[in-house]
Amino acid sequence: MTRKQRRAALIVASLSLIGAAVGLMGWAFQQKVTFFKSPSEVLSGAADPDERIRLGGLVETGTYRKGPGTLLTFRITDGSKSVPVTYNDIPPDLFKEGQGAIAEGHLGRDGVFVADKILAKHDEKYMPPEVADALKKSGHWQETSGKPKPAAPGT
Repeated sequence: MTRKQRRAALIVASLSLIGAAVGLMGWAFQQKVTFFKSPSEVLSGAADPDERIRLGGLVETGTYRKGPGTLLTFRITDGSKSVPVTYNDIPPDLFKEGQGAIAEGHLGRDGVFVADKILAKHDEKYMPPEVADALKKSGHWQETSGKPKPAAPGT
């Protein structure tokens, strides 16, 4: 094999390895990606049953129920539509009705979202960006000011 042929073989082998590595990384990322959906998107058919997604919105007032053991049922709404959710674990401390939340899991074939992870907002001013965007789209977003209160006179 001449020097030119060895160099060509080395280049072909290197490009093949790089292509295989890129393909493997793409496959791995595709397996780990979890897309955010609002209740309106889920109910319009944007989520396939058994597809892993993040469902975000507000925990609908009057729907939070504790079942036997650690089973919880509630509905997540974007203001126009809501999706029933079941969760069989201990919820985060800040999880309650009327607050922003993201449930991660899959939509069952019966239309009930089965969550295996719940993310709740971490303080009074924070709203996950995906939830805020979904609420803005549905027209139920209420802008709150992050401005501090003015100091009392004489302080």
